[in-house]
Amino acid sequence: MGPGNHSTVTAFILAGLSNQPSLQVLLFVLFLQIYIFTVVGNAGMMTLIGVSAHLHTPMYYFLSNLSFIDLCHSTTITSKMLVNFLKEKNVISYPECMAQLYFSFFAIAECHMLAAMAYDRYVAICNPLLYNVVMSHHLCFWLTVGIYAMGIMGSSIHMGFMLRLVLCKTNINHYFCDLFPLLELSCSSIYINELLILFLSALNILAPTLTVLTSYIFIIASILRIRSTEGRHKAFSTCSSHISAVAVFFGSATFVYLQPTSVSSMGQGKVSSVFYTAIVPMLNPLIYSLRNKDVKSALKIILDRRVHS
Repeated sequence: MGPGNHSTVTAFILAGLSNQPSLQVLLFVLFLQIYIFTVVGNAGMMTLIGVSAHLHTPMYYFLSNLSFIDLCHSTTITSKMLVNFLKEKNVISYPECMAQLYFSFFAIAECHMLAAMAYDRYVAICNPLLYNVVMSHHLCFWLTVGIYAMGIMGSSIHMGFMLRLVLCKTNINHYFCDLFPLLELSCSSIYINELLILFLSALNILAPTLTVLTSYIFIIASILRIRSTEGRHKAFSTCSSHISAVAVFFGSATFVYLQPTSVSSMGQGKVSSVFYTAIVPMLNPLIYSLRNKDVKSALKIILDRRVHS
């Protein structure tokens, strides 16, 4: 069923982060800086991993894909938000809105990518002698394919059922086209859509969260058995950056998508959404580079080459 036969609107008005005109320029400058850091950080991380031979390992393969996901996810939302800060009315057309909703598959893919990275750390620390055998190039490739497939499948299901609704209101109480704000515009039953959101959120948020928690329970137990203080410190420092990124991302996503509708606050939802759509994509390159000796070493080698050349 085509959207044109069902929805009575052709464009929507986004409420944005704030309705105070005096804050728009300040917010534009703030989020422009965040977006620039996001682009530079993630593009730089992908380039560094691509050109540094000693970073061609499963851990950095997943990290490179995480940077790609963060860059794309931030671009689909933040770029439109920056334009809207400079307009009197934050108008988004129906096709643009549906496209923004569809590209939420990057957020779904990030959930599963973080779970894959946790499994990679579990194998590296708990079964170091079998690491190269278990985390083969073949397995890493098909894990990545599966991760993107899960994201595309999840967003396609949401999109398909969203297109069946009659959207007869125009004001979206959010700064981008997200699921719950769009459902508020419907004049038809949204019962099936809400069930799908809960089911797919459990699949795409709770399942990866449980994978991460289980992996780190075994990792911490294994680390505590290490007799050397230096060895324990090295193992903890390797994992602490990943734990930080996971906690912020899954915490904010869970708050938005796994709250009962009756107690959810759209204002609080906006704040939580800012974390996983803008803040986390900016912080991930910093988290994984500042706490990582291999990344620092690779960057130093490249800078030294440029100086000598």
